[in-house]
Order: sequence, then structure tokens, then C-alpha cells
Amino acid sequence: MPRKAEHTTWIVERAKEALSRAYTVHALRVAQSILLPAEMGLTLAQTALMLGVSRATVTRFRAQFQESQSPAQDRSNPKGGWGGRRHSWMTPEQEREFLAPWLEQAAAGHLVVVSPVWAALEQHLGHPVRASVVYRMLERHGWRKVAPDTRHPKSNPAA
Repeated sequence: MPRKAEHTTWIVERAKEALSRAYTVHALRVAQSILLPAEMGLTLAQTALMLGVSRATVTRFRAQFQESQSPAQDRSNPKGGWGGRRHSWMTPEQEREFLAPWLEQAAAGHLVVVSPVWAALEQHLGHPVRASVVYRMLERHGWRKVAPDTRHPKSNPAA
């Protein structure tokens, strides 16, 4: 048997208010994601079918509405959504400090090879990391791969 959606009376009252002043389809669906289970006794799956969205979207709508109505709102991500570096080992400032010695070498005209940066990063973090972590970090800070060609395109291979 599907789980019934839980709701409180104050959130239902606010959803009714939001429904009466909804000007977009999204706002209408968000309010309905609260009201259909509360007023009609529908499950989340049935609500999703009524709204034409997935069950996970109904859950997301409900969480979005409750978060917008709560008095203590956390606005840590002002753009909303799921973006961001949630699994980073260092902040961008720490990465900049870490890359500073290699930046000085590059400014002096030396080639910076990834393998020493990789080894230093593993030592700094205290655990092994994949090479892609290093390459993504370098890309985030505007570094790019510059490698000389093995031969000039107009050279004479016989010579």
C-alpha cells in the first residue's frame, strides 16, 4: 500500500492561499501537490498522475513549498536548484593557494607537468585521487594543456 503524504493544517492553509494567487502553471502545480493529498486523500503517485509529473517531482514541489513558507529560511543557495560543488575537498581559495607555486614556475617560462601536481595534491589531501580531479582543478583555474608537436607539419620526414 502506498504511503500517504503527511501534511499540517498551516501548510494546507498557505497552499490554499497560494492556489488562489497562482499565476503560473508551476505555482499552480506546487500548490496542488500539497492540496491534492491533503484534501482528496491521494497518494504521492496518484498526485503525480493528476499533475502530469513524476512522483519525485511531487515530493520536490512539496519540499519547495514548505521551504518557501517556513519562517527560518536558509538562503545558502540563492539561485536554487541542485548545482554546486557538494563533494569538494578544497575551497576555490585553498585550490588557488595550492596552485600558487606552479603558477610562479609557469610565469617564469617553465613547463608545468601534471604528475608532480598530482602527487603533491595526493600528499596535501592525505589520500589518493584520480587524475581527472587534477585536470578539472586546473581547468577551473584557467590552466590549459600546451604541448609541443612532435614534428613541424611542413618538415621533411626524410631529412
